[in-house]
Order: sequence, then C-alpha cells, then structure tokens
Amino acid sequence: MNGQTRVSLLEEFTGETCPPCAVANPALDYLLEQPANAAKIIALKWQVPIPSPPSNPGSLYQTNQAEIDWRYRGVSSSGYGYPSQYTPTHTVNDGIANAPTCFIDGKNQWAFGATSDHPYYLSNTVINTAAAVSTPFSINMATSWNASFNNCVVTVTVTSSSAFTAIGNLMFRLCLVERYIKFQVAPGSNGEKIFHDAVRKCYPTTLSGGVITSMGTSLPSSWTAGQVQVLTINCAIPSYILDRSQMAFVGFIQDDGNRQIYQAARTAEASIPNDAKAGAVNIPLVVCSPTVLPTVTIKNNGPNAITALAITPSLDGVSGANIIWSGNLAALTSTTIPMNVIMPATGSHTYAYSISAVSGGDIATMNNDGELIFFNASTYFPAPVTEDFEGFAFPPANWLIPDLGSLNTFVQSISVGYASFQSLTYPLFYAPHGEIDEFYLPPSDLIGTTNSELKFDLAYQQLPGSKDSLKVFLSSDCGNNWVKMYSNGGTSMATAPLPNNTSFSPSGTEWASIIIPLAGFASSPQVLIKFHLKADGGNGIFIDNINVKAGSGTPTGSQNTEQNQLDFSIYPNPANAHATVVIHSTQGPSIELELQNALGQVVYSRTDQLSAGSTTIDCRDLPAGIYFVKIKDESRTFTKKLVIAK
Repeated sequence: MNGQTRVSLLEEFTGETCPPCAVANPALDYLLEQPANAAKIIALKWQVPIPSPPSNPGSLYQTNQAEIDWRYRGVSSSGYGYPSQYTPTHTVNDGIANAPTCFIDGKNQWAFGATSDHPYYLSNTVINTAAAVSTPFSINMATSWNASFNNCVVTVTVTSSSAFTAIGNLMFRLCLVERYIKFQVAPGSNGEKIFHDAVRKCYPTTLSGGVITSMGTSLPSSWTAGQVQVLTINCAIPSYILDRSQMAFVGFIQDDGNRQIYQAARTAEASIPNDAKAGAVNIPLVVCSPTVLPTVTIKNNGPNAITALAITPSLDGVSGANIIWSGNLAALTSTTIPMNVIMPATGSHTYAYSISAVSGGDIATMNNDGELIFFNASTYFPAPVTEDFEGFAFPPANWLIPDLGSLNTFVQSISVGYASFQSLTYPLFYAPHGEIDEFYLPPSDLIGTTNSELKFDLAYQQLPGSKDSLKVFLSSDCGNNWVKMYSNGGTSMATAPLPNNTSFSPSGTEWASIIIPLAGFASSPQVLIKFHLKADGGNGIFIDNINVKAGSGTPTGSQNTEQNQLDFSIYPNPANAHATVVIHSTQGPSIELELQNALGQVVYSRTDQLSAGSTTIDCRDLPAGIYFVKIKDESRTFTKKLVIAK
C-alpha cells in the first residue's frame, strides 16, 4: 500500500463532573499542542456524563447531549459501541465506561505502545507510533461561511493513493469544535474552567425520537488508486457556541466494521471580520492601597479596524460607570485602556469587564468578558495565622491563589491530610515541566510576637529524575521586595520513597514538619508570605497545617530553610558494606532511625535513644538499590536518599 501522510485522531472521553479529568486535561493539552505533535495528531474531546451528568443546562454535555451519548455509549445502549477496556487486563465494556479515556484512530492507546487508555500514558513515542501507520487516504476541507457566521458549507475532498476495501460501512464524520473555551464559572462540579477542542456539533446526524441513529456521510466501501470523492456538507451553527472565533471543523474517515480511523484533518478557525476580544485586567496580584486604578487590555481579533467601543467594569459583581473608548485599533493589535478608580476593602476581590457597542458590529460576543482576582492588603491581620484546610470554603478567607497563566493550580484535597482528611495539594503528576504556581497567606501583623515562625506539614514523593522545588518568600513592603526564607526540592525534599504505583497518598509517617524562623521580621506590622512551587515531574505534593505564630526561639525543621540546613548526613553514598549516619545536632531527648527500601518497607531501624554523633548501618545483606534514611524525634522527621551499590 502506498501510504499518504497520516494525521491521527485522539478522542478523549472526559467529563465536567469527573475530578480526575480536571487534573489530567491540562497536561494532555500541553502535550498535544507541542509543535512537533500538532502536525501529527488532532483531538476531539467528548464531554461525557461520567460519573454523572452536569446539572448546568449550559454545560458542554447538556448542550450536545444526544450526539455525545451516541459516541460514548455501547451498542446495547443505542450508541456507537467502542469496546473499552482501559488496560489490556480489564474486562471489555460495550461502550466507554471510565473517564478520562483516550482512543487513538479508533483503537485503544496500548495498540500504539501505551500502558493504558488514561491520558497520562499518551507520550511523544505513542503519537509518533500512531502517525507512522500507513494510510491510503488524504482529506482536504474548505469552508465557506455566511456573513453572520451562523452557517458554513464545508467542501470535503477525499483522495485515495491506492486500492482499498473497507470491512464495514466507510464513513466520513465531521465535527464542529471550539478550540479554546474559558468559562468564568466551572460548568460542572469538578472545577474545570478551561476546555480545548470540545465537540460542539456533528454533521450530518440522524435522530429518531431525540436519539441519534447515525452520524456521518457514507463513502464508497471500495476504492481504486487515484479515486476522488467530493462531499458538500451544510453546517448550521448552534446558538450555544461560546466563541465563534474559536470554531473549527474536524473531519475523519472511519471504517465501522472495525472502527479504525484512517485519516483525520482540521480546518483553521473561523476568520471573524469584526471581533473585539477581552484581554488582561492589569492590577497587581497584591495591592496595599485603599484606592486602585485598573487598566484593561483589548485585542482586535478581526481584520477590520475598530474605532469605538464601550467597556462596562464591575467589582465583585457590582457594575460601574461605562468607559467609552474611541481611536483606531488596527487588525490583530491590542491596546490598554485606563478605567475608573476603585476602592476595594481589604481581602480578595474580582475585577471584571465586558465589551459592547463595537464599531462595525461584533459577531463573536462570547469572548468579550475578562476578569482578575486580586488581593487588597491595605489591612494586616494580627497573628496567629492557622489553617488546616478542613473548611468547605476554598481558598480560605483572605488567602490568595493567583492565576499565573499555568495549566494547573493549587487545589484542596478532600481525602488526604496530616492527621486529617483535607490539605492543600498540587497535581505534579500531570503538570508540565517548569510550570510555576503560588499561593499567598493572609497579610499578617506580627506586632507583639517574639521569635516568630512559620510552620507547616509537607508530604512529597518524587518520580525517578524529578526535581520539583518549593520555596517560601516573605515581604515587608507589599511585595516590592521578597526575602527567600525556605528552599528545597528533589531528593532532599522527598518524605516518601519512590512509588510503585502512579499516585501518591501519603501515610501518617510520610510527612515532614517544617519550621521556619522568621528572623528579622519579629514585631513587623506588615508581612506577606507566599509559597512558590516549580513542577518538574514529581508524583505528588501535599501541604497542611500552615501556622504563623510566636515561636520557641529555637530554629528547627525537618528540611532545608535559608537559615537551617538538614540535621544529618550520610557517607559514603553510594555505600557498599556500611553507611555512616552523622547526626549534627538534636533538640529532642532522643532520635529514632529507619531505613526504608524503594517500596517503603522498613529494612533496618534503631529505636534506642540516639543523640548527636554517628551510627553505622550494616548494608552487607541488603540488595543494591535506592533506600531512604529517616531520622525522627518527637516533632521532626528528616529524610535523605541512600544508594547501595554492590
């Protein structure tokens, strides 16, 4: 078979009420949009009702329910009937039974080398393997939009490079997607606001009693080399489309006999002639003044100049006076416009704006809104600050988790905590390497405190080679200058051995208590503290029981701070017959020592009252590998990696 360049189709079955989907999707989107991958694979995201349908009538599932149901359900439920299995050892299901699940070219991901159908196991290697499969078909699609962009005629040209005979009915399927959607409020219960390549409508579809009975256009079952088939498909655009400038069509050829997809293609987004698009709200994340002067950025997203528009601002949902702008905003350029002064109270606020009355009209009005969450620190709250993340409100009152433009963010874990069931966590497992996120404690007034300190509990597990880092900064001048108080990462930050599975849920012994003396800031009336995380492929991180209070005056801590380093060392490392553990200092009456293997099993321990000095671990009967040495006293746990080489 003389093959043509293949573009694979990835179908993700995800959901707006599915918490694992919200965690997995940012990293999946990041992978798919890498330039090397974008030319090889196209995505369709089916927002399925797994584990339950969203109640919001404007959700992605509810607005396209019949088509989504047909695509993910089994034949026994009047659906298309993908036989899902999730992994090769699971029971085969008639239809998609789990979310998130990914199929490539109508097949399980493991047909191309992945371990399972979970999007985590999609990789550059899997994408390259799928794209290398020969195909006899090429697809060319041309679009002709009407003036209102509520109807499009798609002309499809399918060409074969060699003879081909289908096993079953050969179909051309055409789907309208929105390449990028950002909701102001999550449409489902999993908190997900950003969606890529969501399927919004398919053409043509046949319904009977509100149920899809078929989807697509029939193609000849037998082809000769050089055969050409031209299809003209009329596409009425549904009114629920959120951003018409993000509309694109995805077409693919599928053999319903074995459900294999032989080729896929995608058109460019619609070129809207008049489109004013909301950009950034320009307010510092933290301000320390009772008055604030916001500015907003607006982009001309179309080819025609914009000469006038109106902007309606709002603070915490209360609209302010309109700003009328006039000028000449050229095609595909942006401008920054000053707004009226606002006077927010101390605390977290949402500043938003909406564009209207655009010269020449504005066809795509769903991208006319922008917003920013910021914190006004004109008032500082007396210490102590105590937070265990056990409340229903998240983030807690007067805490700030800013939107730094990354794909992930800090979230509340409702099942894992230190001596509790809730904590603060970050999806390291799915985060792109180098992604940065932060969170801010409430502005604190330390007047009247002595020996002030910051204390928190930390659980972190690496994956091989990962070097995630966590830093804590403090500012006493409203964030103009920051002092680094804590810095740790990689192996020295790990509180648990390397995993033998793909998720991290720390046990009670896999936490470390961190105590950071706030030297130089005792009795400071204005203190801002922020945590800064840089992701680098780790398995998981949890933070709990954050406290800012008067301390004991004795610098302690189980991990590195800027003033206090780890309390023990190991040599030689790697070790062969013996390893010596040197305890540099102690604050407690006794110290316990444990040695764990990579599975978390304790292979050596001493529970007698050790003190400062050294002790020896006999390694002669231990197999080569990676181990973790833990030193514990009444309040602290120190962990370091030990390599045993034979």
